[in-house]
Amino acid sequence: MASTSSSYPLLLLLLLLAAPAAAAAEASVGVGVVGGGNATTTTSSSPTAYEMLERYDFPRGILPAGVSGYELRGDGSFEVYFPRRCEFLLAGTWLVRYEPRVRGSVAAGSLTALDGISVKVLFLWLGVGEVDRAGDTLSFYIGPVATSFPLDDFAESPRCRGYDYDGDGDGAAAGDDLFPAAAVAASS
Repeated sequence: MASTSSSYPLLLLLLLLAAPAAAAAEASVGVGVVGGGNATTTTSSSPTAYEMLERYDFPRGILPAGVSGYELRGDGSFEVYFPRRCEFLLAGTWLVRYEPRVRGSVAAGSLTALDGISVKVLFLWLGVGEVDRAGDTLSFYIGPVATSFPLDDFAESPRCRGYDYDGDGDGAAAGDDLFPAAAVAASS
């Protein structure tokens, strides 16, 4: 992670101060309908959501494993679908949540107007509104506050807690041992 552990309390304070502004901005955003058969949806011949991210200069690991489909429109707006809510730890510290539908807009090195991704700070879930790539760093914006991570942290897609990746039907995801019990308890 790019920042030191001594900056965590300051970052948490800034995130808490930014929460009311982020909530007000989120409430004022209208939802529009993109018309006209201009969307790319997943089929067996189309690229995966992970491959599309790489075309826009993002690592595939910015999306958790388990994407069930996506739509990408000509204007760059997109929707990504998961079978259900997905939670995982980012950099062993940040509890991140992806809703079953994530929306936003994509351009080279920039994901904006994001809806459906949040991070838990203390006891609050705060929405991630934008992600930008600058060289080997990804910056995540929560209101006016940003935190950055090295690109290497996103080489592989994280696994969602509770997803059945091993195919045995028991609901246990391979790699769930990477999700510490303390963080599971804190997220409840």
